[in-house]
Amino acid sequence: MIAEKHRLQNTDWKNWGPYVSNRQWGNVREDYSPNGDAWNFANHNNAESYAYRWGEEGIAGISDAKQIFCFALSFWNKKDKMVKERFFGLSNPQGNHGEDIKEIFYYLDNTPTHSYMKMLYKYPINAFPYDDIRAENARRGKKEAEYEIFDTGIFDKDEYFDIFIEYAKADHNDFLVRVTVFNRSDNAAPIIIAPTVWFRNNWKWGYNTYKGQTVASHDGCINIQHDSISIKKFYSRDTDAESVFCENETNNPKLYGAPYPGNTYFKDGINDYIIYGSNTINPEKTGTKASFLLDEIIEAGESKSFDFRLSPQDLDEPFENFDEIFSARITEANEFYEEIQNDVTNEDERNVQRQAFAGLLWNKQFYHYNVGKWLKGDPNYEAPRDFSNYVRNTEWNHLHNKDIISMPDKWEYPWYATWDLAFHCVPYALIDAEFAKGQLLLLTKEWYMHPNGQLPAYEWNLSDVNPPVHAWSCFRVFKIDEKQNGKPDLLFLEKVFQKLLLNFTWWVNRKDKNGKNIFGGGFLGLDNIGAFDRNMVLKDGQHLEQADGTSWMAMYALNMMRIAMELAQYYQVYEDMAIKFFEHYLYIAEAMENLGDGTKGLWNEEDGFFYDVLQLGNGDSVSLKLRSIVGLIPMFAVEIIDHHLLDKMPNFVERMDWVLKNKPELTKLVSHWEEEGQGRKHLMSILRKTRLTKVLSRMLDEKEFLSDYGIRAMSKVYEENPFVFSVHGTQNVVYYTPAESDSRMFGGNSNWRGPIWFPINFLIVESLQRFHFYYGNSMKVELPTGSGDKRNLDEVAQNISNRLCSIFLKDEVGQRPFNGGNAKFNYDENFKDYITFFEYFHGDNGRGIGASHQTGWTATVAKLLKPRMSF
Repeated sequence: MIAEKHRLQNTDWKNWGPYVSNRQWGNVREDYSPNGDAWNFANHNNAESYAYRWGEEGIAGISDAKQIFCFALSFWNKKDKMVKERFFGLSNPQGNHGEDIKEIFYYLDNTPTHSYMKMLYKYPINAFPYDDIRAENARRGKKEAEYEIFDTGIFDKDEYFDIFIEYAKADHNDFLVRVTVFNRSDNAAPIIIAPTVWFRNNWKWGYNTYKGQTVASHDGCINIQHDSISIKKFYSRDTDAESVFCENETNNPKLYGAPYPGNTYFKDGINDYIIYGSNTINPEKTGTKASFLLDEIIEAGESKSFDFRLSPQDLDEPFENFDEIFSARITEANEFYEEIQNDVTNEDERNVQRQAFAGLLWNKQFYHYNVGKWLKGDPNYEAPRDFSNYVRNTEWNHLHNKDIISMPDKWEYPWYATWDLAFHCVPYALIDAEFAKGQLLLLTKEWYMHPNGQLPAYEWNLSDVNPPVHAWSCFRVFKIDEKQNGKPDLLFLEKVFQKLLLNFTWWVNRKDKNGKNIFGGGFLGLDNIGAFDRNMVLKDGQHLEQADGTSWMAMYALNMMRIAMELAQYYQVYEDMAIKFFEHYLYIAEAMENLGDGTKGLWNEEDGFFYDVLQLGNGDSVSLKLRSIVGLIPMFAVEIIDHHLLDKMPNFVERMDWVLKNKPELTKLVSHWEEEGQGRKHLMSILRKTRLTKVLSRMLDEKEFLSDYGIRAMSKVYEENPFVFSVHGTQNVVYYTPAESDSRMFGGNSNWRGPIWFPINFLIVESLQRFHFYYGNSMKVELPTGSGDKRNLDEVAQNISNRLCSIFLKDEVGQRPFNGGNAKFNYDENFKDYITFFEYFHGDNGRGIGASHQTGWTATVAKLLKPRMSF
């Protein structure tokens, strides 16, 4: 058996991994201000001196699964005003387009058990331009691009270090670490490498007093002392490296001018010792934080490697087999991915896909948040909440998260988001289906899911409403896992189905305003997709009927029906649930047509498109004829059922036949279930063939949605002819904005009026594939619209998939569109094959925008790059 696959059968191999965040400051969890000012309470300026409550941050950091003990790398170029212990970026108020990391680094490799990991950090040789970046971004407005570190010119003369950080596990709790520093400049340059170990501060809050210790041993060795940690020794191959110690405690005198009894060797002690030579490290050579200091000169164009080991054993020769173990783990990683990529033949595609998997795996994080404790404070630490004003998450007292979770981006979004995670799990299933299933189940646990059935959205507002894609992801992961392992994991499917019943019921009870199967939900993850804030409470009984909210629920009903049908093959009791969701889907389809009471529906026949509808207090309604992906989401409510499946479900067929005969008003509005497609397949879809054709005509029009790089979030027609709508006496104007938004709606992260987003595009591709599975070559559409070139829907899906993949792949002149035309990134030998997976992409040129390492849902490109399997 392939070694990595064998390791995956032993959960101990995941007890240690890259679970340290890239940013802990600026998070809701660490906010103990009275006014909810999370961005400023714990910020980048005080991060070096402030001991966190809920988690830790670092560069290429690793920890145990409960983050008792951490390791990360720090560096100093002898010019910066602080040691580089954490990646720098702007807070949401500082950035002209919200929070934004201002560093260049790449996740290059990782295995599911983290037996081998590799990343690259590009660290400037000259002083890091902190002040320049802050000042210029503050000067720029919403209509200007972000000012990135590359724009400062600091990389123009190649005056930087390439720092490759690699980990190889000798055993499940034995880490080998190699740091290789390349000087890319024409002159020798100094650097201090400071590998650092520390204990997360869980002793000062008033629940226990026990804390571990790091203690100097012999040269090149630091002892690790903690009852719950298997790692006992920290070794440096360079035995002349100085060992320094301080405490992971807040420097209250520096930050707050407050006296602090006892020790004076605070969290920033090692930083101040390195920068200023201050007397801020413990001369007794002990503490809860420790580093080796390697003071080096790297010659021009040369490199040096530095080796370290975190081991459970007292070793006489800790580096004796170091190179052999590293070589073996790299070989095993290659063998693992060779099997994963056996049907991906293009080397550039293999490179992109492997880095996508690496980014997914590096973005795992220990996430700790106990809302009850956070709201009331700890015995030794007050929480001065002003409950007379808005305090976040007060209705989520039950939520107690303390797990390893897949993050969207460990710097920009170092907290889980439920609908993001659903997309993460699909590519995850290709490399570690057990982890994918575990993540999906985790969010349905009683200490996550609200007692009323709602899934938590994200920490800034756990009560926000994300699109209900959990059931879709669960079934996709289930089928991928079944294909790979040759047997269905029915226990997983049963468990998640039971919990999703609660969530579906929450949607029906809370988001169907009038009990007529038309669903709201507010922004539904799409931020500023509408003409106005869709979370806004309207006046005089007005309310918004959302085409996307209702379509998501139709999709949800079909997903639940399909899961029930799968389970019914083994347990007949699930037939009744399949029937329930079949009928619920039909009721939603009818409601979309007439909004439940015979009035104007969400479909506009004249335009051949779905729109949101504003219901007025006097009973009239207004169709908000803004063409966006809201009108494409009805395509996602599609399911194809093989006839052989129905042969095993006589009760379902009997009830289905009765509905078809006795309730024609429920069936006339959807695709003809009773008509078999090619291969005796049955189609369930809100979109009959005529309507699907009209929607696709819009979607595949290059003047509207179709870009060279995928499907835009909004029609390009609004670039020159904006949509205008007035509400509450305010005129709302919507322009097509293909890149960063010009709106501060939703805290500055409002970017759904033109760019290309992978999650929606991924669902479009999958929906088209399903439609083709039913129609085959009997349905063809123009691609692009007006070209006269007719393609079947599978060809359309593949074409869109190719456009999405092309964002990352070299084009005919060697450029990767996500680089935005940056010649250095595209052609420099030390940049050109490194990939960053952005949050979203420019609607016209494919440039990467937003969070630069959101190898969460953008990692779905790894699934698109893999030739389709028969599921």
